[in-house]
Amino acid sequence: MQVSVIGRHIEVTDALKQYANEKFVRLDKYLPKNVQVVITLSVVKKVHHIAEAVIKSSGVLIQASEETEEMYSAIDLLIEKIERRVRRYKEKLVDHKHHNNGRTEPAGAAEAAHPADRIPQIIKTKRFDMKPMQPEEAVMQMELLDKDFFIFSNAGNGQLNVIYKRKDGNVGLIEPAL
Repeated sequence: MQVSVIGRHIEVTDALKQYANEKFVRLDKYLPKNVQVVITLSVVKKVHHIAEAVIKSSGVLIQASEETEEMYSAIDLLIEKIERRVRRYKEKLVDHKHHNNGRTEPAGAAEAAHPADRIPQIIKTKRFDMKPMQPEEAVMQMELLDKDFFIFSNAGNGQLNVIYKRKDGNVGLIEPAL
């Protein structure tokens, strides 16, 4: 596991790096060895301490963030959230293998930028690998990313599809009609 700790508007001390590294080592039992973890620590107006993590492994992207008034507690809450998501991913992956006779495909990831301006502008462009997957896998990936929607290539028909969270707590699937 490769762990990188980056600071934004904060100087990351050796103690903070060591603390974050020690916490994220707990994930070794859930993840393969070729995992990249990027932890970003930032401070806003000296009172909002934000810890964010992005885990990249075999085409799967898991991310989370936490904000508190103290950096160490933000890291603690972040590792708890990430660990829950990784465990949930592993459990669903095992369940999914049983349903697909052992065939699984790595999932891709999508992100959406939400501009705060009144006049919408494209402020960020992201590119990501889009691997074919079943809608159930896409739902799992959307939950791991904690996003409201996810764009994926449907392994069943080869088309781009969108899944999204509905207000009633369920998930909707949008398939293009050609």
